[in-house]
Amino acid sequence: MEFRLLGTVSVDTRTGPLPLGPAKRRSLLAALLLSANTPVPVARLTDSLWGEEPPPRARGVIQGHVSRLRALLTGAEAQAYGVELVTLGDAYVLRVPETLLDYQRFEELLMLARQQRSAADTVRMLDDALSLWQGPALGGTSTEGPLQAAAHTLEESRLATVEELARAYADLGEHHRAASVLRAEAVAHPMRESLAAALILALYRAGRQSEALDWFHRTRRLLADELGIDPGHELADAYALILRGGPRPGAAPAGGTDAAGASRAGTGPVEGAGTAAPPGPRGPAAHNPSVATHPTDLLPRAPRGFHGRNAELAALTRAAAGEAPVCLVTGPAGVGKTSLALQWAHHNPGVFPDGRLFADLRGFSETGEPALIDVLREFLLALGVAPRRVPESVSAAAALFRSLTDRRRLLVVLDNARDSATVRALLPGGTDCVTLVTSRNRLEGLIASDAARPVPLGILGPQDGTALLAGVLGEERILAEPVAARRLAELCGGLPLALRVTAARLAGRPQWTLAGLADELADERGRLTFLDVDDTGVSAALRLTVQQLPADAVRQLARLGHHPGGHFDPYTCAALAGTDPAAAAAALERLGSAHLVTETAPGRWVLHDLVRLYARGLDPASGAEALVDVLDHYIATALAAADTAEPGGEPCFVLPEGYRPAAVRDFADRAAAMHWLATERDDLARAAVAARGAGLHDRAWRIILLQWPQVVWRVRDSWAPLLELALDSARAKQDLYAESRVLNLLGWVLTEEGRTAEALTLLERSPGLAQQAGDRLGEATALINLAVVQAGQGELDRALEGCGRAVVLAREEEDRHTEMLALQHLARLQLSAHRPGDALGSARTALALGPEHEEAARRSLLLAVSGEARLALGEEDEGILLLDRAAEEAERAGYDEGAVRALEALLRVSARAEYRTRHALALRRLTDGG
Repeated sequence: MEFRLLGTVSVDTRTGPLPLGPAKRRSLLAALLLSANTPVPVARLTDSLWGEEPPPRARGVIQGHVSRLRALLTGAEAQAYGVELVTLGDAYVLRVPETLLDYQRFEELLMLARQQRSAADTVRMLDDALSLWQGPALGGTSTEGPLQAAAHTLEESRLATVEELARAYADLGEHHRAASVLRAEAVAHPMRESLAAALILALYRAGRQSEALDWFHRTRRLLADELGIDPGHELADAYALILRGGPRPGAAPAGGTDAAGASRAGTGPVEGAGTAAPPGPRGPAAHNPSVATHPTDLLPRAPRGFHGRNAELAALTRAAAGEAPVCLVTGPAGVGKTSLALQWAHHNPGVFPDGRLFADLRGFSETGEPALIDVLREFLLALGVAPRRVPESVSAAAALFRSLTDRRRLLVVLDNARDSATVRALLPGGTDCVTLVTSRNRLEGLIASDAARPVPLGILGPQDGTALLAGVLGEERILAEPVAARRLAELCGGLPLALRVTAARLAGRPQWTLAGLADELADERGRLTFLDVDDTGVSAALRLTVQQLPADAVRQLARLGHHPGGHFDPYTCAALAGTDPAAAAAALERLGSAHLVTETAPGRWVLHDLVRLYARGLDPASGAEALVDVLDHYIATALAAADTAEPGGEPCFVLPEGYRPAAVRDFADRAAAMHWLATERDDLARAAVAARGAGLHDRAWRIILLQWPQVVWRVRDSWAPLLELALDSARAKQDLYAESRVLNLLGWVLTEEGRTAEALTLLERSPGLAQQAGDRLGEATALINLAVVQAGQGELDRALEGCGRAVVLAREEEDRHTEMLALQHLARLQLSAHRPGDALGSARTALALGPEHEEAARRSLLLAVSGEARLALGEEDEGILLLDRAAEEAERAGYDEGAVRALEALLRVSARAEYRTRHALALRRLTDGG
């Protein structure tokens, strides 16, 4: 037996491949095999099969597929091979020896190949590994989310193996074979630059220089036409090696290796700090006799302790490869834009033989921006223009600057630009000049007018942040407290300015421990104070950014500081600031342009931790009011979502005192409402915690309870802790109504999780609490939920009594929805108690409440109970007729679970081929999913 993922997902046996059936079942098998011998929760399987939009009965579909797979494996005697598909709680695990998995054998052969000393042995093992592939990974599956990512990862591993095989052939001197291996993949993946670069080098080393150059230009044109980008450093290095007649096999390059090894002599790129040098210019520099011929250099010194940013440095190199490029480094205050620009500018100065100019435009400085004429005068003087010949007007000086730089190879660095207009006046005129701009604003106007290529700069990861601290404090101090060092990097939010201030404090105080300072920074109230030193600090940098903003954006930022959640949208912002969503969206755009907030998805924004603390300090007195406003916004929006997701349902509570909702969104349909509840789950939980911490218990339990449609939809998705928090808030408020309602939902969740003893303890208290609170419908719902648990515990008489009481309560309250629900459960319990006559009466009464009052699914269930009751009474014809009607209604409504249940009952008493066919179709629809 063999399980294949490297190609079409299949299971090979001695008698041939197993008939796995539809794509969803293959997807399920693939998800289990990718996590072989590890439990895979149903939630993850749901994501693998449907992504973010699973069908309403996804769990039943998965159960059906698992049942079919288990039957197939049993029929193939899989247990003899040590293969077993097991259910573990809310998860499934496929136990299988790794030797039966093709992707595991592939990885093992790769590992062995890398351990070989002989290139010939390496070639043999890599060939064997690649022979396991029978087509694209995970073929035949409906790849969603996780499966799509897994297929991509496997394909990347295959391509990397092809490149390894080509290198092994090169080590053997068989460059023609290396080129042959690479060509097929380069044709199939024309955008993969590493493949193209390897093929170009293989062709060149095989003596096929013209083919190598043709392939480079073909790839360059494709990248420009399809992606609008220039070749990356790998392609550029391979091309440069050919142009300068680099060494072929048998000749060692002077001062290092060839392009594959990356270290070179001369003016080519030099590897260091993860950078690649800017590309060489395209034309000779013309020298005007009226100006100096020696190169000028106005750059400040290179930054000290610079670390990381390899990806951004490489992105700058690619951005600088175009014609007259304008490279735009943007990011928030303190993220290290100037350091990045100077690090790149200082790298390999020979690329700019006519000099490097630098101007600090002070766009975010308290001292104000320099006059444009002063900047241009400094540039012109540096280029050798006599002082008396510098024009007095900005337009004339800018024209002279463009003229003098027309045929030069020059770098112009414009630091801290506030707007696009300032930059335009300082752009050089030559196509071989590179302009590098840094700004806290996005400068989208410069992108539109001058095709500026943005290189956004984000925060540092914990590893790079720790390395930056080590660069200032020394490795010994970091190694002595590695956990505290990482914690410091996280508390600084990955912001280089904050990390440097922290390092400066520690460097001047050798007696301080890293853990001690981390404890100080952990207190949000004083964190920003600790991140200021002398005239440098996070607060000062943020203040200079904020002072450029209009008043409405500043007010919006101040209110965002009090937002308890991690994300926000224009509706949330409008509620916080007391405006409307359109005004809030405009303010967010201004804040986003200044890199004070970050848009993570369309209409969804986040705030950096240190910016949040600074924003909170802008208007500390508004914190309590802002919190109430956002809590009421969440309550109002969640109410709208619940009403859209489950229209006609009874509201689960009365509104709190002082409730004043604002900026409530509308939901187009159930899918939109459920998507909002799922997306906002974490922030709703944070809001509830914040409400509880502020003593706003009446808001806390309501925000949690309003998520009930999502709780019902994802009942086993760890809701109990949040509902327990709601229970604590209800009890803190001594609100019996709230306590009963929360107990109802929490008890039902615990029942579904299999924690029936705990559920029973909670649910037994709920009806009495509801009765004391005068919540008769809540009491009825509690009795129904309690009855379900009691019946499962064998207490059928008590369950029947409780359900009967629920019917009476719902009827007295004239709530047909709850009455019909109670009668449905009562009928099922009566049937279990061998009282088919009573069951038939209860079902009839429920059905008489009218189809207009209930969904087709519930009618189908009631008709099925009626049919089973008729069969139990010996009235076979009537029973069959009712079960047939139940199946038909379920089929018409698309309720496949109900159809399967009714048809299974029919097949127990009838052998009609029609029922078998309909049952098979319904089961197939159920297992195939939506």
